Amino acid sequence: MSRKCTQIALGGMFSALCLVLMFMTGMVPFASYAIPALAGAMLIPVMVEIGAKTAILVYVAVAALSVFVVPDREAAMMFIVFFGYYPVAKRWMDRLRPRAFRLLSKYLLFNVAVVSGYLVTIFVLGMPNMAADMGDFGRYGAVILLAMGNVVFGVYDFALGRYIHLYIHWFKPTFLRR
Repeated sequence: MSRKCTQIALGGMFSALCLVLMFMTGMVPFASYAIPALAGAMLIPVMVEIGAKTAILVYVAVAALSVFVVPDREAAMMFIVFFGYYPVAKRWMDRLRPRAFRLLSKYLLFNVAVVSGYLVTIFVLGMPNMAADMGDFGRYGAVILLAMGNVVFGVYDFALGRYIHLYIHWFKPTFLRR
């Protein structure tokens, strides 16, 4: 019984933390990508302490609520299509061998998620001004932004791996005494 109470309490606390972070995207205009990535990283303690199933439930709850609560629709879409579930998926993807296949699968997941999120934002959410905003880069704007996104994703994946290592090997033994 105590384990279930811990799951519910920890899941609720981290859901609220993720939603507060996502709500801040409306206050900080340039954070449409950084804050969803940070909110997704908040699922790592849930995943390590309780498990991937609870982390996925937290992701689903935050994704569903962010559609209604978050003022920045693009940030909500980025959390839903990639940043919300990637920390959980990373755990499984890091087990893939060989290393080239692991990297290929990570970048394939990222590119499919970003392109589908972009298309959903334009055609389903009715935000065609996103396509017009790329006019600054010329007619290859989408390709240039996707290439830059792949570079940033590589840094994010590396940083997320270091964060997981730091949480498990330093934070948990030092502060949680486990």
